[in-house]
Amino acid sequence: MRQSHVQSGFILWFLSVSILLVATIAVGAGFFANQYFSRGPATENKVVMISSGMGISAIADLLAEEGVIELPLLFKIAAKLDPDKAYLKAGEYEFVAGMPMSSVLQQIKDGEVVDRRITVREGLTSHQIVEILKAEEALIGDIIDIPKEGSLLPETYHFTKGDSRLDKLKQMQVAMRAVIDELWPGRKKGLPFETKDEAIILASIVEKETGVGLERAKVAGVFINRLKKGMLLQTDPTVIYAITKGKVKNEGKGPLGRRLLRKDLEIDNPYNTYKYAGLPPGPIANPGKASIEAVLNPDEHDYIYFVADGTGGHAFAKTLSEHNRNVAKWRQIRRSQQ
Repeated sequence: MRQSHVQSGFILWFLSVSILLVATIAVGAGFFANQYFSRGPATENKVVMISSGMGISAIADLLAEEGVIELPLLFKIAAKLDPDKAYLKAGEYEFVAGMPMSSVLQQIKDGEVVDRRITVREGLTSHQIVEILKAEEALIGDIIDIPKEGSLLPETYHFTKGDSRLDKLKQMQVAMRAVIDELWPGRKKGLPFETKDEAIILASIVEKETGVGLERAKVAGVFINRLKKGMLLQTDPTVIYAITKGKVKNEGKGPLGRRLLRKDLEIDNPYNTYKYAGLPPGPIANPGKASIEAVLNPDEHDYIYFVADGTGGHAFAKTLSEHNRNVAKWRQIRRSQQ
């Protein structure tokens, strides 16, 4: 009888403890879920840099310090329980206001970093590109030497805060070499130049002569025809480069800060294609892929002249008399615009 009472008491105690334990677990799980999925503490967007080599504990403490999460211990537990915990990625993150801890963890796992980018337009000189990099405060490091003209590929480049300016330049140089190496084998036969460097020189001239994509191969064809005939290229952008050396004005009045004058065409400089035949000694800007492709596969035609037509494009001519008529029309349009 007494033994039966003892057994009954033990069973009741065990059931009570079990119920209490289940209740505690349920409450704990509810608290965990509430804190994990509910709105976070940040009242505004927060940008946080997670450095390479930081472990889960360090990341959790940093997020708590920045006010992105409230309970770093809960973050650590959640991260360690996650099967993909080894894939927390370093980088610069922007967490939106009130982002739940679950979303914070997922964003770091997915590597959804701040999308910083620099866009380098076609036809910029190396000096201009360096100035763009210098002006980007999120990049670090000094640039002492201006890269060789024509060695940087115009493109949009992504970066992370703290990246090196020199590394960005190297990336642009690698990209340019990759493009010319890719396109060179597919060039037309019989082109009046023999090296990749010469192709870049001509592409830089085409880039500066037209901003109309559909015209590039046509303009390239004009210069190809002139080179084959031994004619002077007579292109204004090369004279401008002879004067500026790539350090162009940025005052809204063109690269010289004024119009190109007739007397400018008389300067004695190897870049002056009004005085020196053939290609100039180097590129006058950094051409884009489309311009490089245009000079390697130019349109085949008989045009040897072109001039602006007032619409952003150009009027092309096969003879000097036809060209002079086009020039007269352009001058009339320009006078009407003054």
